[in-house]
Amino acid sequence: MKSLADRIETGIGPELRGILHAAGSLAAGMGFCAYAVGGMVRDLFLERDTFDLDIVVEGEGIRFARGLADRLQARVKGYERFGTATITLPSGARVDVATARTESYDAPAALPRVTPGSIRDDLFRRDFTINAMALALAPGEFGRLLDEFGGVRDIRGGRIRVLHERSFVDDPTRIFRAVRFEARLGFRIVAADERRIREALALSLLERLEEYRIAAELRLILGEPDPARPLLRLAQLGVLETLEGLRGRKRSLDKPLAKIGRVLHAARR
Repeated sequence: MKSLADRIETGIGPELRGILHAAGSLAAGMGFCAYAVGGMVRDLFLERDTFDLDIVVEGEGIRFARGLADRLQARVKGYERFGTATITLPSGARVDVATARTESYDAPAALPRVTPGSIRDDLFRRDFTINAMALALAPGEFGRLLDEFGGVRDIRGGRIRVLHERSFVDDPTRIFRAVRFEARLGFRIVAADERRIREALALSLLERLEEYRIAAELRLILGEPDPARPLLRLAQLGVLETLEGLRGRKRSLDKPLAKIGRVLHAARR
């Protein structure tokens, strides 16, 4: 198995690799700490092609993003309310930058309140252990892995696991992401989390979600190379039955649910 350093050198293209080094040196010069997080780190361990590049900064994310965009001769758009920014390179590649933050929920299924935090806080707010890893980008420790929640262990075991027992209560859209990653990666949702999904359904938490959030997750599933697999899983877990009960009340679900019906009909023939 390749070392992590080898994966960084061979698992991403030279453009993205150069961005990571530039981000680390810039952050250090500004007195910040920058980390590559999320899908890129997961995909390096899976030895899959990676297209996502998300950078989290312990510091001022938007100011850092503007400095990185200048260095890369790229365009940048900041979102002051959220402390995030998107950099678009001349090649069309995108880099998402965020200030490290922590989240708290005033009620089940509500949108979170966000405040600045540490990299650990930022990783803990994420959906699954396999997406809660980070690589340090500072010149003296470039490529050091942060994995406090067992992401590598679960990648090796082929498991989808949430970080804490209230995960699906705080954000029920994680149910859709769980089955999407399960199908895409060939992993399996752990039994305890299957139980938590059913408990969230019993508490009618999907009904509390704004319909645009559900519709967005369904569109992502329908956009998968083989959408039938996650959709059949949603049916098995009782999620689709719950959504069918929302027809008429959440009108923006009508079109995706109709398309889901067609996909499942073709898959079951």
